Amino acid sequence: MSKDLVPFWEKLYQEKDNVSFSNNPNTTITEFEHLINNPARILEAGCGEGQNAIYLAGQGHLVDAFDLSEYGIAKLKHRCELANTKVNAFVADLTTYQFEQYYDMIICFGTLCFVAKNEWKKFLNNAKKYTNIGGIHIIQIFTDAVPASEDIAPFAVGLAEDGELKESYLDWEILQFKSYVFEDEHPNVPKHLHASNKIVAKRVK
Repeated sequence: MSKDLVPFWEKLYQEKDNVSFSNNPNTTITEFEHLINNPARILEAGCGEGQNAIYLAGQGHLVDAFDLSEYGIAKLKHRCELANTKVNAFVADLTTYQFEQYYDMIICFGTLCFVAKNEWKKFLNNAKKYTNIGGIHIIQIFTDAVPASEDIAPFAVGLAEDGELKESYLDWEILQFKSYVFEDEHPNVPKHLHASNKIVAKRVK
């Protein structure tokens, strides 16, 4: 992959008045947040510009959030200031991230496929170890059920096989699993399709 290739979101993160993905949290978060105590300690991996982290912090939770993008973290902090909300946001690499505490909820949306498959599996295994009993994971990953769209193809080095994410949680209680294809679009990016798996799972022992 050329060093000159830059994903569209990295450019959009530098535009304070332009939202790359959404102003609203992922609907699966709002569907399942009742399962955690308030305040809960939450980690978001690959938080981007922070719509999920900011929402959860606004609900009274203690939120750590990291992303590889310095621009993404800077934008998240700016959005926190606007919302008068506190998120412990920092730059980190998913492949080298070291857990320092246990969490009640760990979330990750649309990020894992951008590292090699062995790396995202290693991250999930570590995340499971550092989740409290009764804690929840909400994880979404792009799959190879349809070809990677042009906007992510150069970067999607770890696309999952359909159902592969579910296999990582067979020792947990699976509360929801979805396999689906959806249409997506972003500023200055044409409409396109993504194949996705999403899981909500609870640590029971």
